[in-house]
Amino acid sequence: MKEFRDFLELVIYSTDKFELRVINLLYVIIVFLIARLVLWGISKYLKRKVRDKRLDAGKKYAIGQIITYVVYVIAIITAIDSLGVKITVLLAGSTALLVGLGLGLQDFFRDLIAGFIILFERVVTAGDIVEIAGVVGQVKEVGLRTTSLVTREDIVLIVPNTKLTSDNVINWSQNHKVTRFRIDIGVAYGSDTRLVEKILINCAKQHKDVLSNMEPYVFFRDFGNSSLDFSLYFFSKNLFRIERTKSDIRFSIDQEFRNNGVTIPFPQTDVWVRQFPQNKAAE
Repeated sequence: MKEFRDFLELVIYSTDKFELRVINLLYVIIVFLIARLVLWGISKYLKRKVRDKRLDAGKKYAIGQIITYVVYVIAIITAIDSLGVKITVLLAGSTALLVGLGLGLQDFFRDLIAGFIILFERVVTAGDIVEIAGVVGQVKEVGLRTTSLVTREDIVLIVPNTKLTSDNVINWSQNHKVTRFRIDIGVAYGSDTRLVEKILINCAKQHKDVLSNMEPYVFFRDFGNSSLDFSLYFFSKNLFRIERTKSDIRFSIDQEFRNNGVTIPFPQTDVWVRQFPQNKAAE
């Protein structure tokens, strides 16, 4: 037993004001093991809440991230204290350094604060489909400083969190993950408008990504310069790959128009030439 006690008191590193012993390292390991155990228990608890439908997946992710950061901050402070380093002395001695870092890392701290705002308010969460500056992507992970998105081209886009709190962001997933989409189409003057309406609705209904419990519908929008303008509206849960769905429906519309003799016109302009009388022209 004495040998074990002597082993724990063995000095690994020593200076005039600091000594690092084996027992200090053991304390650090125990602290982080306890932190991991606490996080594992909280994770299991949150998963059970989601399974019982008392908590949605997005809220579970946000709560889990916040608790993870808090637990690790407490663990790091406790670990430093167990090494014999006084946190208050360390902070007091590095005040000037912290001020300099604060001035140099303003953007970093703004992103950090924005990260907490996002996690608390759930502006976006993992799995959401968002549009930022015209780029549509699925949120992969919300970190404290940055958020990673996977675009429709399967490219990972790293966005500073301040962009999500200060810029205009469209979250397609907020409305119960069902969204209305639109396809615009113009047909030639003289076309049977009711036939056009029927074709558009049938083409939408035939696609597997269009919800059957929310009927698609058509608006006769306007008498355009060269065409009769229609808009086809439909509902879908396929938010991320919706452009592929729209493309499939457009292919179907084009084929049905051909089969039914409906024409999509080219832009055209009528030019009227006015003939002046000869005597006017002579003058």
